[in-house]
Amino acid sequence: MFDAVRQGFKNARLSLSSKRSLTEADIDQAIRDIRLSLLEADVEFGVVKSFLSSVKEKALGEIVQLEAGKPNKRKSVRPGDHFTYICLKELEALMGPQDTELAGNKSISIMMVGLQGSGKTTTAGKLARKLKKEGRRPLLVAADIYRPAAVEQLKTLGRQLGVPVFHEPGADAVTQCVKGQKEAHKKGCNAIIYDTAGRLAIDAQLMDELEAIKAEVDPGNILLVVDAMIGQDAVRTAKAFDEALGITGFIMTKLDGDARGGAALSIKSITKKPIKFLGMGEGMEDI
Repeated sequence: MFDAVRQGFKNARLSLSSKRSLTEADIDQAIRDIRLSLLEADVEFGVVKSFLSSVKEKALGEIVQLEAGKPNKRKSVRPGDHFTYICLKELEALMGPQDTELAGNKSISIMMVGLQGSGKTTTAGKLARKLKKEGRRPLLVAADIYRPAAVEQLKTLGRQLGVPVFHEPGADAVTQCVKGQKEAHKKGCNAIIYDTAGRLAIDAQLMDELEAIKAEVDPGNILLVVDAMIGQDAVRTAKAFDEALGITGFIMTKLDGDARGGAALSIKSITKKPIKFLGMGEGMEDI
């Protein structure tokens, strides 16, 4: 999924491979190669600008440091390799520390949120399977009452996985979640996953409903499910959900398709929230 990004860094390194020393012009050329690849990969423009500014600042700082030093004290590594190393450290800083842990010890509660078509229901099933394999007793709550197929899809997944699914016909979404929470306690389940509704676009009604669910069931984890295929729109989606709900992390789906990976870099940089899981296929094990 990061082929475009990888090629950009490769081109930058090759452009510097024959250089015995780096000038500001050399660095600018390498940065142009990287800028094009990041924009091709759908990384948000502001993130690209900030990232490359930091890379250039550190690379120029290294030039000054090496030029000021004595010849026998200069680093023996090739300039292209050293520039690549600076880029690597900046990418690591951009993505931040890896944090895939879910909040909760004795009991884990997960509220799945996102736009319609992002893969929330399928991902809820994948998480239920994962938690079950880890020795937990999960319960799925079908709280997407607006898309009839969503409830049936979750029930089908539950039967396949051997995981109970709670749904009360006729109840509103908030009531579904509140009663689902009580059902989990009644059945002795120590993991509960709320599959909430989405929309084709963000609207006030959707956010009001999600805020009401959060207030009632107080989930320890609010995971935003994002379709990696939507590119730049993923950033606006993530910002809106985070501002309204305070997401604890996000899940990128459909990364086995034609997604270029930029959305993952952008969302992590802008929300400062960790990528918890990646969806890499349709199978329940593909997470």
